[in-house]
Amino acid sequence: MKIGFLGPKATFTDIAVREMFPKEESVPYATIPDCFDALSEDEIELAVVPLENALEGSVNITLDYLVHEVDLPIIAELTCPIRQHFMVHPENLDSWKETERIYSHSHAIAQCHKFLHKELKGIPYTNTTSTAAAAQFIKEHPDMKAGAIANELAAKEYGLSIVRKDVHDIHYNHTRFIVLSKNEMPLSEDGSSFKGYKTTVMITLPSDRAGALHQVLSAFAWRRLNLSKIESRPMKTGLGNYFFIIDIDMKQDEVLIPGVVAELEALDCKVKILGSYPYYQLGLEISKLNTYL
Repeated sequence: MKIGFLGPKATFTDIAVREMFPKEESVPYATIPDCFDALSEDEIELAVVPLENALEGSVNITLDYLVHEVDLPIIAELTCPIRQHFMVHPENLDSWKETERIYSHSHAIAQCHKFLHKELKGIPYTNTTSTAAAAQFIKEHPDMKAGAIANELAAKEYGLSIVRKDVHDIHYNHTRFIVLSKNEMPLSEDGSSFKGYKTTVMITLPSDRAGALHQVLSAFAWRRLNLSKIESRPMKTGLGNYFFIIDIDMKQDEVLIPGVVAELEALDCKVKILGSYPYYQLGLEISKLNTYL
């Protein structure tokens, strides 16, 4: 089985793939849309992309592609701890405080605001498609006085020196990744990483109806369905037009969730189930990941 992920090698997405699918072939792609396209065009069987970070919120391009661009169901969710480190080329190890530019993904830079403000105040940032892409850039430009924010695996992969570990602002820093596939694919429910099931739905409200959102939430409430996430995103059809993404803490059944869908459709809402899937809490140490390199 071939799995596509947001690359290059040693991104946090790569770490998630290595732990969840250690024996499968994995293929890095430069951007999240490239991952979606590869799956749509049957270059790969699974795609793994970031969905949400505990500090910086949703990855909007992932949500927008799921809703507006493709029809690919979610078959699993992987949650991984995120540890950000500041690293430089070994040739610049002794002069790292003279760094003139910082490279990383925009979410990673935002996650490390306090460190950057204190240690490298005023140094300009350049956004990259991933943290590993930033590390790769630093490796390829040893002549630049620049540093990257990335993970420990990226430092090992690209031969960089970590000069400050754990530079993220808050200790509980996790990212949720989703696994997408055109086909149903049963995943293991064994082991401590398996935590349960979720069902994700997209709901579009009828226009100009007072209390519509209250009616939607009531359809879940009186059935005692627990909602772990409610998020709005623009419809891209004009200001004030939104759809809602809702996570239900249960596997799709034959009674409760179909009942919700029927009730919402009777209220003139549009409902689409984006997936009903197992979710996992990962946390493999980098040293153990080295066995897969």
